Amino acid sequence: MFTLTINQRDSRHDGDLVPQLLKDLRHIPARLDFDRSVEDEVQGIVECPHQAVDTALIALRGGQWYVGIGVGPVNEPLPNMAKDASGHGLVYARRAVDRLRNGKDRIPVAVEGPLAAIAAESEAVLRLLGHIVQHRTLAEWRVLDLLTPGVRGQQKTVAQELGITTQAVSKALARSQWVEEHAARPAAARLLQLILEVH
Repeated sequence: MFTLTINQRDSRHDGDLVPQLLKDLRHIPARLDFDRSVEDEVQGIVECPHQAVDTALIALRGGQWYVGIGVGPVNEPLPNMAKDASGHGLVYARRAVDRLRNGKDRIPVAVEGPLAAIAAESEAVLRLLGHIVQHRTLAEWRVLDLLTPGVRGQQKTVAQELGITTQAVSKALARSQWVEEHAARPAAARLLQLILEVH
């Protein structure tokens, strides 16, 4: 399983951003739903590595969160809330987020698990993806938030909805590296999965 511990970087300056993050994550199908664990921290547990990647990139988007991903087992039966769960996956997630809080990483995502080398590789890919996501403009996000990955012929509809040209939509797509991001997401997920598979 994949445990995510997501800690707000500067709650004194930014105020409580937990409610907005929980709203942004509500569509992620989690084994244990994302919820506030302590004051400025959110935790959740997902079954599938794609969900872990999706969650991490949603949290990284605004640059206001440390995202720790712990890969490993969670003790069954699962409790009702992630903050009451136990197991190696939670220990790894805590270690990952603590490492970020003590470091100076520009893209604050860390992965910990039983295979340190593969965890480091998945972390590196997630940081590249996080860099792409964090450096988009608000204008680019206005376009991207209306698109569904893998569906052809959406640009005209998005252009009409935003009152811009299809050329402007296609320029936003190119500048934001949206196609490249979605092409690389499976690689990040596969590396996370490998941490679980190799013993």
